[in-house]
Amino acid sequence: MRLWLGLRIHQHHNLPKQGPAIIVANHNSHMDVFALLSLYSPLQQRQIHPVAAADYFLSNKWMAWFALNILNIIPVTRQNAGQGNPLQGCEEALRKNKILILFPEGSRGEPGKMQPLKSGLWYLSAAMPTVPIIPVWLQGTEKIMAKGNRIPLPLFIDVNIGTPMYYQPDKEQFKTNLLNNLLALRPQYTKKDS
Repeated sequence: MRLWLGLRIHQHHNLPKQGPAIIVANHNSHMDVFALLSLYSPLQQRQIHPVAAADYFLSNKWMAWFALNILNIIPVTRQNAGQGNPLQGCEEALRKNKILILFPEGSRGEPGKMQPLKSGLWYLSAAMPTVPIIPVWLQGTEKIMAKGNRIPLPLFIDVNIGTPMYYQPDKEQFKTNLLNNLLALRPQYTKKDS
């Protein structure tokens, strides 16, 4: 990622060095997860687990192999229908001091805009209230590999890393605060902020 595309990382000191922690970001492209993974060294990446939809990433054996063995995802069933805790794998990873990558919108949205946030992160945070949640705004991934593109374009990605937030008992207030924290990272930054 760094060689082909180029990352401009702002407030790098806010990035968690070790888990347990949850990185949450806006989601506009399949490149988002690669941008976030590339913030860590190859050795550290085994401790990082993107949370991904099982129905999409495990839909065929080749994609499933790549998602589980290369991306190191934790698959989550979106339509659980009372079949146990869909976030159990996430909770177990956090108990093992792993770092999760989660997109609270649930799926890719329109560049520069946020879709309504899903409640899964709030439930995960309620189960693990001391785990920090680090908001990140990604800008540029939507141009590199937007919906429908197969080959990434060599353009810069800006990664704006916010300060940690934590569980709040009021679900709607939690989601509002998370959305506001993400949107606060959206403006352009100058080089002196790096």
